[in-house]
Amino acid sequence: MPNNTVDVTQMPLSIEWKNAELYLLDQTLLPHETVIEKQNTVEDVWQAIKQLKVRGAPAIGIAAAYGLTVAVKNDTGLEPNDFKALVKEKAAYLDSARSTAVNLSWAMRRMVSHMEGLTSGSSAELYDVLVKEAKKIHQEDRELCAGMGKMGAPLIKDGMGIMTHCNAGALATSILGTATAPMYVGHDNGIEFKVYSNETRPLLQGARLTSWELKKAGIDVTLLTDNMAAHMMATGHIDMVIVGTDRVAANGDVANKIGTLGVAILAKYYGIPFYVACPSSTVDMETATGDDIPIEERSGDEVTVIMGKRIAAQDTQTRCPAFDVTPNELVTGIITESEIIRAPLGQGLIKFFEGKKND
Repeated sequence: MPNNTVDVTQMPLSIEWKNAELYLLDQTLLPHETVIEKQNTVEDVWQAIKQLKVRGAPAIGIAAAYGLTVAVKNDTGLEPNDFKALVKEKAAYLDSARSTAVNLSWAMRRMVSHMEGLTSGSSAELYDVLVKEAKKIHQEDRELCAGMGKMGAPLIKDGMGIMTHCNAGALATSILGTATAPMYVGHDNGIEFKVYSNETRPLLQGARLTSWELKKAGIDVTLLTDNMAAHMMATGHIDMVIVGTDRVAANGDVANKIGTLGVAILAKYYGIPFYVACPSSTVDMETATGDDIPIEERSGDEVTVIMGKRIAAQDTQTRCPAFDVTPNELVTGIITESEIIRAPLGQGLIKFFEGKKND
């Protein structure tokens, strides 16, 4: 019988839609400050996504969907065709905020496509349809997170050590997370295990967010610096790795936060299962392989400055790719909302989406 309960109400929601207004948690200030900001303009939402105030592929998609309604809420006096054109313009603008996470472009395409499918109605009615679709995307994410938790929880056994990288938790989604969803469900089921959270340089999402989030939820979590991963695997502390992803290519290659590739290579060497958890909306069947996934390059200040303190000499040259791509042969399985897809991943993904068409 379950003997533990994860109290997700102890964590602030990353996204809230209240009284027809959008509120986002500023995750750049966690864990020391909890600041929730009202998004008054589409520019506010764009900046929130770009500056990582809201982050994690599913959360970015939800925020952008609501952000599109923020963008046009004061323009319902336009003629319907002009309103539709404005929606498409603002969707393209929001889509430009970040390049790697596919949920952003997926949400914008879905919102625009849904609106364009309506051949009649006033601009005010079209706006209401957009709001309903954004709410639907939000609700679906809650259900997807629950599904990933249910699918992945049986992988977790008593006494396991589980490594994760970056934050693919409740903060990166609407609730429960992707990589952390099986952990939350397993904890609720009374399974005793230990999570090892890599700090995730340069922006320390594992240290600032995952460790804080899991501890707040009552899960046994230990923080590691990224360069401790090999030692912890070599000394038998790690039995499984579960990470999230910002985009899965059609062949099963996986783009995730920078440093994930190194963890996957280590896991392969030490014979440790390496799982990726993501909703089906994060799979991009239009992108053939990981080589085709755009990798966002961010400001070098993220490398040379930590929590406001410069650690490198002025004018030091840097590179700051935000993501790397893990080849499909290093991935044991992809945990989705309805099944675990295993190798060969490319064929598995095709069958997975064929099955969805038939549902």
